[in-house]
Amino acid sequence: MAKHKIKPDEIRKMSREEKLKLLKELRIELINLMHKAATGTLESPGRLREVRKNIARILTILREEELGIKHEA
Repeated sequence: MAKHKIKPDEIRKMSREEKLKLLKELRIELINLMHKAATGTLESPGRLREVRKNIARILTILREEELGIKHEA
């Protein structure tokens, strides 16, 4: 599981199955972080934002691939 900002180029190099697996892992992590935030035991509030942004990056790239949008490297 990524503990850092995932760059769009890193995501684009992954297979569709890898992207979906990572997306699932990040969503589970987000739920756990939200639970910790609600109970007041969250150690790193910035991690919540980072996970949400990583999820958005993956979803955006998956949608671009669906639409056939090519990204210039």
